[in-house]
Amino acid sequence: MSRFGYPVGTNRVPRKAVNYVCQSCGASAPKWAGRCESCGAWNTLIEEAAPESAPKGLGSKKGRKIHFEGLKGSREREPRRVTGIGEFDRVTGGGMVPGSSLLVGGDPGIGKSTLMLQVAASLAKTMPCAYISGEEAVDQLRLRAERLGIAESPVALASATSVRDIAATLDDADGPDLAIIDSIQTMYLDNLESAPGTVAQVRSSAQELIRVAKRRGFALIFVGHVTKEGLIAGPRVLEHMVDTVLYFEGERGHQFRILRAVKNRFGPSDEIGVFEMTDLGLAEVVNPSALFLADRAQPVTGAAVFAGIEGSRPVLVEIQCLTVPSALGTPRRAVVGWDAGRLAMVMAVLEARCGLALGPNDVYLNVAGGLKIGEPAADLAVAAALVSATSRVPVPPGAVVFGEIGLSGEVRAVSRADARLKEASKLGFERAIIPAQTRAGAKKGKVEKEARDGIMKITEISRLEDLLMLFAKPDAKSPRPTAGDGPAAERRRHG
Repeated sequence: MSRFGYPVGTNRVPRKAVNYVCQSCGASAPKWAGRCESCGAWNTLIEEAAPESAPKGLGSKKGRKIHFEGLKGSREREPRRVTGIGEFDRVTGGGMVPGSSLLVGGDPGIGKSTLMLQVAASLAKTMPCAYISGEEAVDQLRLRAERLGIAESPVALASATSVRDIAATLDDADGPDLAIIDSIQTMYLDNLESAPGTVAQVRSSAQELIRVAKRRGFALIFVGHVTKEGLIAGPRVLEHMVDTVLYFEGERGHQFRILRAVKNRFGPSDEIGVFEMTDLGLAEVVNPSALFLADRAQPVTGAAVFAGIEGSRPVLVEIQCLTVPSALGTPRRAVVGWDAGRLAMVMAVLEARCGLALGPNDVYLNVAGGLKIGEPAADLAVAAALVSATSRVPVPPGAVVFGEIGLSGEVRAVSRADARLKEASKLGFERAIIPAQTRAGAKKGKVEKEARDGIMKITEISRLEDLLMLFAKPDAKSPRPTAGDGPAAERRRHG
């Protein structure tokens, strides 16, 4: 026996080299660590087998020259794959482009598989479609199709996870024009030792399937899982590999679902499609503004209607606010559907420039309908809801509000004011509270015509202090607002 404990004359089997690969960014490390040095994520390093040999350079062997072509070609473009589901076609830019790849992500149970099966059934009326599931058996897919009422659609179903078998099936002259992979995290390549769902498997599986789709010219849709932060699981490079990235948003207990495009090489990004979950699956909502305002009752304090822009369409939603005296040392701020940092900024401007005392109160803000708003044009609507909740005076009835607020208290104009006012007028709103510069910056004649014809009463404000005058309570001594005291209120009190 040797001094290391091995029998003399025997060869020691070397331990196979391993790497630790981050499941968030794909970076590799020689040893495990709690935090990835590249992206800063915690507990994402997973052990994977190292390659047999390090990648080498090109060497002396020359490659063949590639052929360059001009921007303008003589080949006619193939028509887009139009599904007939208006909201889905809107988000994809008018239909799916042949040879393109789409990635659809969303929370578990939000309805991704239901929507993809409806898309396949609708498109299968005009061209062959295949639905390949790595999570469900064919009988389970048939049960869902019967529940949705699309069991008679000629969709080709399969349950498989081997990318080699799937690629061989799709790379055929009689292959489908649309292939749906549900989900990409369940696919695997047999020449990789890592488990399905790891960075190497997801990246390599998607690359092989995208290569087949571009060579054959069929549209490819990946369904992807999401992390607890709401991002698509797997390497970030997966979103760079595909042509379109769609996020399916919404609360599981709410009937509304939002399909949002965050990347689209063949259409506008930030476009949204609105669906409603019903007993027969997802039904498209043609007029989301009317649906978001359907449950709106009589005018109440703390509620303001915001005319926003989502993608290329105007959408009207109700912003609700509630302020109550706080019993805690640190007042609570609860925000749903908007940026909490933006709310803190609007509250600070109201308190510093208008003298509205909001600091000691608990503030709750909610965007009704489950929609998430990100544009700065909602600042003025949020300020109106805050002032209304604090002064206990409702927003003027039949009014929509939009505008951006600056730190000095000025109200700035926003883009596409004419489209916002047109949508509000179509839904019966008779008044608009907008920035003073809007009419000069909007399309000539549109806003002015509506104001002149009496269709909509325009109230223009240039400073945030002017907004408080709309919520003034009648008083025997002074018509000033009673929402709070401060420098701005003191200036109004003395003329």
